Amino acid sequence: MRIREGYLVKKGSMFNTWKPMWVVLLEDGIEFYKRKADNSPKGMIPLKGSSIHSPCQDFGKRMFVFKLTVAKQQDHFFQAAYLEERDAWVRDIKKAIHHIDGGQRFARKSTRKSIRLPETINLSALYLSMKDPEKGIKELKLEKDKRVFNHCFTGTSVIDWLVSSSSVRNRKEGLLLASSLLSEGYLQPAGDTSKAAAEGLSDTPFLDLSDAYYYFPDSGFFCEGYSSDDDVVLKEEFRGTIVKQGCLLKQGHRRKNWKVRKFVLRDDPAYLHYYDPAGGEEPLGAIHLRGCVVTAVEDMPDTKKYDVDNILFEIITANEIHYYLQAASSTERTEWIKAIQSVARTACSTYTFSSSLQAESSNVELAVSFGFGILRPWKCLKAVIGAMTGTLSHGHWCPVASGETFVFSSKCLVSQQ
Repeated sequence: MRIREGYLVKKGSMFNTWKPMWVVLLEDGIEFYKRKADNSPKGMIPLKGSSIHSPCQDFGKRMFVFKLTVAKQQDHFFQAAYLEERDAWVRDIKKAIHHIDGGQRFARKSTRKSIRLPETINLSALYLSMKDPEKGIKELKLEKDKRVFNHCFTGTSVIDWLVSSSSVRNRKEGLLLASSLLSEGYLQPAGDTSKAAAEGLSDTPFLDLSDAYYYFPDSGFFCEGYSSDDDVVLKEEFRGTIVKQGCLLKQGHRRKNWKVRKFVLRDDPAYLHYYDPAGGEEPLGAIHLRGCVVTAVEDMPDTKKYDVDNILFEIITANEIHYYLQAASSTERTEWIKAIQSVARTACSTYTFSSSLQAESSNVELAVSFGFGILRPWKCLKAVIGAMTGTLSHGHWCPVASGETFVFSSKCLVSQQ
């Protein structure tokens, strides 16, 4: 029985290299494949007599790593794309090992067992409460040593929140609990002061100080120095809240080959950044989603049918760049399409006309606002252009297909509501 499957980054056993693999958790072991479509695994790790350790902080800047030690004392290291994904893998692997040792079958029904440290504290639930937009810890923009820290908070604010929410009885208990959150990867240090403490250069790994900064690992945190206006514009891409993240296959624009990439979807501004999942903090590229169309694609040239059956989708940007992506399943494809549509819709839905437009005028552009993938955008545009005659007054939303909407706009006359 397949308990869980998906992309993880695995460290090589012989060489110190990290590569994305399609990983399948079975009742008695873990199989890993070079590609999802492969029939034969590259290797298999037996779970009987194994132990799992999470978080694993043996690799410095690599986040969301866990270690699986087999009965022969050989270590296997895996890296997830984000915190919740790592916790889900660790939870199911622990349960599988427990059932093997007890001679029982794995039952998915009870996989929601909480991680508790100590027994009365559920760190996963506490983490979600801390991130609550209304009642959680407020993320701020803080400045220190000529650097700006975005989407972070102070050590003092963490302890204040733990005390005020009755999670602890006093600040001393709060310091111990915050240290546990830090060691488990639910909090990350930002800046030299908090990083030095986390590396053991202070009495406690977590600091109850107003100049010690921390952030949530999936918050969109970034640090910038005082720089030029161009640098500030570039960093603007990363200010948005993370809406969704995970690994997808992306087709290259030149070679047309498929590679695993980690994607991070951000809102306001609407961007989809993609990274090398095996390492590197800087994105390999960014897809600007304002004015884009995203649609499911059932087939495409130069691609084997079994590679794309019900899992392929396409993003067409406002400047007509096409991106082809593969999800792990049809359900995951639907989730990504809906998330991208929601972000693109938010970015584009506030613009209307302020004057009449001449359809035949050279300064008029026909811009796609967002689409829901029922018809190809160029077919919809052709239908709309064919129906246009004379003057288009008082610009409006013009539905041209069920679930799809397009906007007529002018380079000179667009105004924001």
